[in-house]
Amino acid sequence: MMKRIITIQDISCVGKCSLTVALPVISSMGVEACVLPTAVLSNHTAFSGFTFRDLTQDIEPICQQWKKEKLHFDAIYTGYLGSFEQIDLMFKLISDFGGKDTLTIVDPCMADNGKLYSGFTTDFAAKMAELCGKADVIVPNLTEASYLLGIPYKESGYDKDYVEKLLKNLSATGAKKVVLKGVDFNNGKLGIATYDSITDDINWYFHEKMPERFHGTGDIFASVLTGAIMRNFPLDKACRLAADFVVESIKKTLEHPDYNWYGVDFESAIPFLLKRVAEESL
Repeated sequence: MMKRIITIQDISCVGKCSLTVALPVISSMGVEACVLPTAVLSNHTAFSGFTFRDLTQDIEPICQQWKKEKLHFDAIYTGYLGSFEQIDLMFKLISDFGGKDTLTIVDPCMADNGKLYSGFTTDFAAKMAELCGKADVIVPNLTEASYLLGIPYKESGYDKDYVEKLLKNLSATGAKKVVLKGVDFNNGKLGIATYDSITDDINWYFHEKMPERFHGTGDIFASVLTGAIMRNFPLDKACRLAADFVVESIKKTLEHPDYNWYGVDFESAIPFLLKRVAEESL
C-alpha cells in the first residue's frame, strides 16, 4: 500500500520552494503527499516584495476534520513555520497523529549563511529546538544547528570532531536521528553528516560544490529525504539520493543560459530521481 505523509509549510506561488517543491517531488517518488498550508505568498521572500496571507487559524479546524475521518499518516514532515503559535500547533498535531508507526521529520527552516531569516529571533530558535526534540529525524544546516544549540556560528575553520560534537548535541535535544547539511572543509566539496542516536553511528557523504546557490534547495533535499525514508531507504542512502538530486537540479538549471535566479529546474531532474529510486529499491 502506498505510504501517506503530511507536509506542513507555506505555499509560495512563484519561487519553487516549500509546498510547491515538496508536493511534486514526494509524489513522484510514489508517496502520497497530503498538505497543510501555513501561509500563502505571492512569491517567496527573496523577491523585492511579496503578498502574505497567514493561514494559522485554519490549521486546527483542518486537523479536527482529519481526526473525524480517522486519517492515518506514515510521516509528519514540517518545513517553514512562521510563528510561535504555528510551532505550538505542531506539538498538538504530532500528539494527535504521531505514534510509533508515524515518523516525525522536522526541517527547521529558519536560518542560513550565519543569520536568522527575517522576523525570527533567538527565542524562536529555542522554541524550534523544542519541536526538534519531538522528531525522529531533523534536517538543519550549520547555521540552524548553531541557533538550535544557542552557540556561535562557525563559517569555517572547523573539523570533523567539531561536526560530530554538533550532531550529538543536536540529538541530545531529543531527536533520534540528525542530518546536518552544508558541511564544508574547504576541499571543493560539500558534505552531509548524519547521526543515529540508537546505533551511535555517524556517516558522511561529500558531493561536488556547485558554483551557484539557489533558493529552495534545502526544501528539495528534505523532500527527497522524506520520500526516500518512506521508500524504506536507510538514512545514509536517503541522504546521498537527496544530495545528488539537488546537485543534478542545479546542473540542469545552469544548462539554461537565461536561468531564473529564484529557483532550480528540479522538474528536468525528475527522471534522474526516478531512475535512482528504481535502481536503489531493488
